[in-house]
Amino acid sequence: MERRISATRAVRDFSEVLNTIKFKNAHYIIERGGKPVASMQPVAMEPEHVTLGQLRSVLKKLPKLGDELNAFVSEVHWVTQNQPTLPTGDPWA
Repeated sequence: MERRISATRAVRDFSEVLNTIKFKNAHYIIERGGKPVASMQPVAMEPEHVTLGQLRSVLKKLPKLGDELNAFVSEVHWVTQNQPTLPTGDPWA
């Protein structure tokens, strides 16, 4: 849904305009002197589709763990070694 509002109203009611954009998926055309000068609309939040061929470049962009790596590995190892055992027998008996 597209709405036209003046720049003055956009400034005065900025929080309300943002809420309407976010929660009602509204699209505003902001006018100054009766002429459109800007547009405000929701950001498309569709997930980016990545192919398996792009996986290597995606992994290279991830931040490195650095000094935290050893602590992380130790914690994962501890958790895998100290998992509680599952109860044996019929749980419904």
